Amino acid sequence: MIKKINNNLTEEQKKIMFEEGTEPPNSSKLNYEKRNGTYHCNNCGIELFNSKTKYESGSGWPSFYESLPEVFETKTDYHLGYARTEYHCKKCGVHHGHIFDDGPEPTGKRYCNNGLCLTFKEK
Repeated sequence: MIKKINNNLTEEQKKIMFEEGTEPPNSSKLNYEKRNGTYHCNNCGIELFNSKTKYESGSGWPSFYESLPEVFETKTDYHLGYARTEYHCKKCGVHHGHIFDDGPEPTGKRYCNNGLCLTFKEK
C-alpha cells in the first residue's frame, strides 16, 4: 500500500515505483556512481543504502549487498513464472527491486535496485 506520493516523479518513475515496473538494464547513471554517500527513496526520501555496500554486480542495475536495517518490506513475486523476493520501501510502500542470493560476502545478498527509485546524496 502506497502511503505517500511524491508529485515530482516522472511518469517512468511512477510506473516502476507504483506499478512494480523495471527500468532497462544499464540505463541508470547510478550504476557508475562511486562517491561516498547514501542512497534514498525517490518517493519519500528515507535513507536506504550506504555507498559502502554498493558493488558492481554485472546485472545492469545498481546493486547493494546490504540495506540499512528495517527500511524494506518484502513479498513474493511470480511475474516471470517463478518466485522472486520483491522489496518495497517500508515508509511509503513503493517498489524498488528484487533481492537475490547471489551477492558477495558478508551477506551473500544482491539488492537489485531500479536506479530511478533512488537519489544519491554525497557525504
